[in-house]
Amino acid sequence: MKRIVVRYESGASSVALMEDGRLAEFFVEQPAEGERAGNIYKGKVVNVLPGMQAAFVDIGLRKNAFLYIDDLLPVHLEKKPKVKPSITELVREGQEILVQVRKEPLGTKGARVTTHFTLPGRWLVLLPHADYVAVSRKIESEPERARLKQIGMQIKPPEDGIIIRTVAENECQESLQKDMAILSDIWASLVRRADVAEAPALLYRDLGMIPRLVRDLFSDSVEELIIDDGRSADEIGAQICAMAPELQDRVKVYEGPEPVLSHYGIEEQLERAYKRKIWLENGAYLVIDPTEALTVIDVNTGKYTGTVDLEQTVFETNMEAAEEIARLLRLRDMGGMVIVDFIDMAEEKHRRLVTDKLETCMKKDRTKVQVVGWTKLGLVEITRKKVRPALDELLTETCSCCGGTGRAPIKHRPGHA
Repeated sequence: MKRIVVRYESGASSVALMEDGRLAEFFVEQPAEGERAGNIYKGKVVNVLPGMQAAFVDIGLRKNAFLYIDDLLPVHLEKKPKVKPSITELVREGQEILVQVRKEPLGTKGARVTTHFTLPGRWLVLLPHADYVAVSRKIESEPERARLKQIGMQIKPPEDGIIIRTVAENECQESLQKDMAILSDIWASLVRRADVAEAPALLYRDLGMIPRLVRDLFSDSVEELIIDDGRSADEIGAQICAMAPELQDRVKVYEGPEPVLSHYGIEEQLERAYKRKIWLENGAYLVIDPTEALTVIDVNTGKYTGTVDLEQTVFETNMEAAEEIARLLRLRDMGGMVIVDFIDMAEEKHRRLVTDKLETCMKKDRTKVQVVGWTKLGLVEITRKKVRPALDELLTETCSCCGGTGRAPIKHRPGHA
């Protein structure tokens, strides 16, 4: 059973996706900030760096955005040059250019931008100038993939591309055509505004967090959407009525005496998921240490002693750990490189089953994630696309005492006054 729980607050609104009673995804939006990933700007090139094959673009934010040459070259493989030209052949200082934010500003770094535009809709994603049709890999039925691809070829604009989303599985051609018409109108309107706008200028903003997540998450597999604010429930209900009227009765207003996140056990689960030591159901535990470059996860047997032999005990621990790691990567929205130190296993088939378990559990993740495999040192490498700051950066702050190390200095050392 899937349930979406929405909390509206003046300080920060949040959305929780629950699967069979367990917290699977959690999102927070600060009204003063808002997400910029997906926004399209008319910017001005302020600096071109041939040595880095990159340029910096002023899009009106505090820091200039970073544009790499791969995000300038044509997205279609057939149109890409065999040898990359110098970026000075593609852009120049002072040039005005349309770009889309693909990665939020993080720390001291500005936003990462691209000229490979994507406009998401309910069933489709429009890719201006891409000229191809792709079907979500999560749709596994080959006949259905072929049907959707054929529809996509019929409805896509000339020279543009589309991605058919997972939720479009078994959807009729009429629904996909309506979505295509809406997205095409949005792009045409954006281009018209770009012709007269003075850089830097925001030309397109994706939906706010809550309407966007309703669009992306709410489907027939979600049994109910709980909102703790009546007025907002009406707005979301109107969105769903236009998007999927048959699901409108699944929107419900929460009116209980305690906060909605407490009522559904979300706060408790969230607090447990963000501890450094995470206990597994069998008594084993994980230790998670985020660093600036990567995240390290250590697996330990803890209280679990098994019943057969050491190899079986270790294997069972690693299998349960693999499932929990996949859930935590998604829930904590950890991005970049992840290194997992599973407990050493003697049998190769057990190592293969552990990575298979990771890959299977990670299919639920909407963010691109890849299990790279085992290193020579017996560690598992994972990469997960990083688009925005991890959730812990929004929910926690660096300790003023330990400076983020997790260890406080000793105030009175032996032999010192």
